[in-house]
Amino acid sequence: MDQLDGDYDYIVVGAGTAGCILANRLSANPKTRVLLLEAGGRDDWIWFHIPVGYLFAIGHPRADWMFRTEAEPGLNGRALHYPRGKVIGGCSAINGMISMRGQAADYDGWRAQGLDGWGWSDMVGCFRRLEDHFLGDGEHHGAGGGWRVEEARVSWPILDAVRAAAGEIGVPAVADFNTGDNEGASYFHLNQKRGRRWSAARGFLKPALRRPNLRLETGVTAERVLVADGRATGVRYRQAGRTVEARAGGEVILAAGAIGSPQLLQLSGIGRREWLAPLGIDTVLDRPGVGANLQDHLQQRAIFKVSDARTLNETYHSLPRRALMGLDYAFRRRGPLSAAPSQLGIFMRSGPEQNRANIQFHVQPLSLDRFGEPLHRFPAITLSACNLRPTSRGTVRPRSADPADAPMIAPNYLSTEADRHVAADAIRATRRIMAQPAMARFRPEEVLPGPSVGDDDASLAEAAGAIGTTIFHPVGTARMGTADDAGAVVDARLRVHGLRGLRVIDASIMPTITSGNTNTPTAGIAEKGAEMVLADAR
Repeated sequence: MDQLDGDYDYIVVGAGTAGCILANRLSANPKTRVLLLEAGGRDDWIWFHIPVGYLFAIGHPRADWMFRTEAEPGLNGRALHYPRGKVIGGCSAINGMISMRGQAADYDGWRAQGLDGWGWSDMVGCFRRLEDHFLGDGEHHGAGGGWRVEEARVSWPILDAVRAAAGEIGVPAVADFNTGDNEGASYFHLNQKRGRRWSAARGFLKPALRRPNLRLETGVTAERVLVADGRATGVRYRQAGRTVEARAGGEVILAAGAIGSPQLLQLSGIGRREWLAPLGIDTVLDRPGVGANLQDHLQQRAIFKVSDARTLNETYHSLPRRALMGLDYAFRRRGPLSAAPSQLGIFMRSGPEQNRANIQFHVQPLSLDRFGEPLHRFPAITLSACNLRPTSRGTVRPRSADPADAPMIAPNYLSTEADRHVAADAIRATRRIMAQPAMARFRPEEVLPGPSVGDDDASLAEAAGAIGTTIFHPVGTARMGTADDAGAVVDARLRVHGLRGLRVIDASIMPTITSGNTNTPTAGIAEKGAEMVLADAR
């Protein structure tokens, strides 16, 4: 057993979005020593930086942990690929780059559960401090922060038509999804800078690595949090064939995400005794909420062939057009290589009983069977509709006591009648949009779920199970809650209930999922969490 030289004030496990921000904020004081542990590697691959690289990074073992879910009953027994970033910057290095906070009611709902400090009015300041937004400093956005947000640098007439079609069914065009109410249709704002992906590593970690009091270790497999006398004292990890123990004089902070953080807690004996004992893991703290409450956005990826339209499919498969794309990007940082996978967003209500938008569409000028596989050879677009606030709950639990074994991920999609109903309504909404006059000149033909699928609830729910897949937003597996909440893992200051010196600060602490893409909310959680850590240390 090797001992890492010296003690650290803070050990942060995970250099994803949350970990990069935490490392930046906690190391700002030159007297504070911070150790950041990352299981993946450096972002020294071209596809981490060119925006269209998500097509190659997702599903590639250099960039993706290549997790799979368990067979899902709600998806007709299918197991899904479950991408997670395997690099500094985490999922912000391979995701869709969409800057999306969610809805004010999401955060106000957290505060209503007794979680003081987590309402929308509390969080807006965190988001503004993080941002360097192209709209500049104002009521809703900030300037000068590390999180660059820009407009897309490519346009597609077919997407303009889909936006117009959404207007024809009553969904208004809006300019900005991030003012607290995201209902409407608009183009996404993106975490990019002059046509390059802007990950949390670029924005927050790399500038901080110039500080001598911040140490980054990559290629690390965390084995367990060390606990003595009811307090977290450090972390044991493997690296390059050796086992190392690092000591924390202040706090250990888990920022390994909604999959990694509960897994490490469980491997450390912090979790549900009935899950740990059969694996030979001694229970240090019986917290049944660890690994429970998994929530994710399930998308129904509807694909439509189109005519007389430019899409990325035929552009990609034409060598001359591909060469022109490369030149456009090389000289102007524009064109399809600068594109996010989903460029147009639509937020709407699945029915009149909904009091706010509960469906999100990611509209893409491309189609493929799944990310990591080739684009189709016919011109097509994809409209992915997801239920923003699913009621289904899943689990993350260790497969064995070996930290190198991927955990068992069981999202339990479409396990409630409410979720099946919304999924059916989402497919109906997709078809309504594509049937509007604005789309007529493109003569859309439904490929998925397919014209043979009827419009009744049973047929559409079955189709949702056949075509549904993750949109990569797992949260909630170490959720916040008050002291009398037996299922809570951390309190409102993100301290693990029942242990001193241990916090979780990442997407896993969300009590309920936010109504939109989850990367920006995770950044806000990290900003808020860093404030709390520093305030409590005074």
